[in-house]
Amino acid sequence: MARTTTARRWSTGRVLAWAFLGVALVVTIFPFYWMLRTALTPAHELATDNTGLWPAHPTLINFRRVTGATTVAQNQAAGGSGAQLNFLLYLRNSIIYSTLIAFAQTLFCAMAGYAFARLAFRGRDALFGVFVMALMVPPIFTLLPNFALVKSLGWLGSFAGMVAPSMLMTPFAVFFLRQFFLNIPREVEEAATIDGAGRWIQFWRVIIPMSRGPLFTIGLITVVWAWKDYLWPLLVGPNAGTRVLTVGLGIFLQQSPNTAPDWTGLMAGSVLTVIPVGLLMVFFGRRLVESMNFTGIK
Repeated sequence: MARTTTARRWSTGRVLAWAFLGVALVVTIFPFYWMLRTALTPAHELATDNTGLWPAHPTLINFRRVTGATTVAQNQAAGGSGAQLNFLLYLRNSIIYSTLIAFAQTLFCAMAGYAFARLAFRGRDALFGVFVMALMVPPIFTLLPNFALVKSLGWLGSFAGMVAPSMLMTPFAVFFLRQFFLNIPREVEEAATIDGAGRWIQFWRVIIPMSRGPLFTIGLITVVWAWKDYLWPLLVGPNAGTRVLTVGLGIFLQQSPNTAPDWTGLMAGSVLTVIPVGLLMVFFGRRLVESMNFTGIK
């Protein structure tokens, strides 16, 4: 009788847990679904067709006009504002911006994490404590000093100025990789030392190949963070040659000469912007979770 009661309680708990997860999933996914629904709705029907879960007359015209596949006359005839989004150029800029930051930051954070995990030097623990404390510093506090530095270097309006403040190290990435390096058996490095390999050779030929999962995870997290960044690229790279997708969407909305914002075009551009990072998370999200569990981060 006791076993039956325990199984029943366990089944009830599992049902409640799955129900909670289902509600959380719906709450998380619904804004993206509504964004897609708005993007597929004709602009002139948006004000009247706002009650159903799917547009009455779905269309791809909003995607065509924000990417410049229509003329200004066709754009306005479809209910748009006439503004266009140079999607391919801004996509290229976003890829360059995100890739440069992710590659450089992952490399330098791996070096710092390995130093904190393996090298013995005076003040190591105190310095690592400073890195951990930096997690509590809001990024907005460093915005003005970084802007002043980039301006003094003459890097405004260039990719160098956009990526410079984020290329070296971040506290979370250093902490994350240090936790992983601490779990690598020292016997592996001792064997490399016997073979005559120094610390630099050990790092590149032993530690890095064994750390592909965590390194990939940090790179993926950094790509997603850089892809959605808005304020810093807006300040440093406002011209078309360095404008990223997030900034381009803001410019697209400001170009509307009408009193009402071009919501259908904005949502179509937002859907196109989300697709690249969405695909990354779909294909590589499981590896990210597995790497975080391996390092002991909960």
